[in-house]
Amino acid sequence: MTADLFTSLSLADAAVPNRVMVSPMCQYACEAEDGLATDWHVQHLNSRAVGGAGIVMAEATAVEPRGRISPQDLGLWSDDHADALADIAAFVRDQGSLPGIQLAHAGRKASKTRPADGSEPLQPGAGGWETIAPSAEPYPYDEEPPATRAMTEEDMEGVVDAFVDAARRADAAGFEIVEVHAAHGYLLHQFLSPVTNDRDDEYGGSFENRTRFPLEVIDAVDEVWPAEKPLFVRISATDWLADRESWTVAQSVRFADRAAERGVDLVDVSGGGLHPDQRLPRTGPGYQVPYAERIGAETEGDVAVGAVGGITTPEHADAVVSNGRADLAIVGREHLRDPYFTLHAAEKLDRLDDVHVPRPIRRGF
Repeated sequence: MTADLFTSLSLADAAVPNRVMVSPMCQYACEAEDGLATDWHVQHLNSRAVGGAGIVMAEATAVEPRGRISPQDLGLWSDDHADALADIAAFVRDQGSLPGIQLAHAGRKASKTRPADGSEPLQPGAGGWETIAPSAEPYPYDEEPPATRAMTEEDMEGVVDAFVDAARRADAAGFEIVEVHAAHGYLLHQFLSPVTNDRDDEYGGSFENRTRFPLEVIDAVDEVWPAEKPLFVRISATDWLADRESWTVAQSVRFADRAAERGVDLVDVSGGGLHPDQRLPRTGPGYQVPYAERIGAETEGDVAVGAVGGITTPEHADAVVSNGRADLAIVGREHLRDPYFTLHAAEKLDRLDDVHVPRPIRRGF
């Protein structure tokens, strides 16, 4: 049978009740600058679960303090951070959704102000910190960036350990999915792309070398993450830098195969974010869906794909799945505008019988 938006999806031993996922979207709402979830995170994530999404994915969550994009980023580098998230995971699960969390490290894109404050680089003396990256080249901001140091093998071992510890905490907090963030110009993407990785050791140069560290992170997370729970990875399918040697969709297909061999159940396919010179060939509704479609069609491994980018209507989300372009419709900004997107989609597509409508709000549907 052909799947559609309200067909369940089996990943590992989990059954996702429908094919809508709330995209991980940074909230920059940890006002105390300690990385702990706040009442805002409770309301943001819980309301999307009440709204019926099959997966509610928490934002890019830093595995160590220097991995934050801004001082207000969510973190998971201590048991206190896990405790602050546990009630959210439980509530999301009680609504019939799967709670997920994206584990992230910003690398050279760390240490800047949040978007509401201008997204400007933060110097160590002004509340920022030294950043780490594959190579000692900072992100090319218009303003002076904080210093960026090329990672040593000891640094890499520490980051792997931080991802492992965060994955263990995510499991203990009750999350059903973890997603390793290897997209949008953050640390693992920086290793993948020759634009940001000019190392001359076993972690730079060839495709095999540039993918080595991200795959080591995936291996280490897979080792501690329960086999029955799905493991995702988010990638940027392309750097959108056609004028130079860069990360391409063809390389993303190869990487997806490597990830599938290591236990990844779904590749969340996004794009760009590595360099301000990027040039998008097109925008508009579904502008990134072809990347997910190609990766899904060309990978040899058994791995699902999720599509993102300008999916804003029930009909479009349903078409992405029912036309076989992706296994999951990952909806971002539309979920900011409408926390109940999935319930409204079910209503519009005459599928309310196939989605969980919480008892307190049934009169509205």
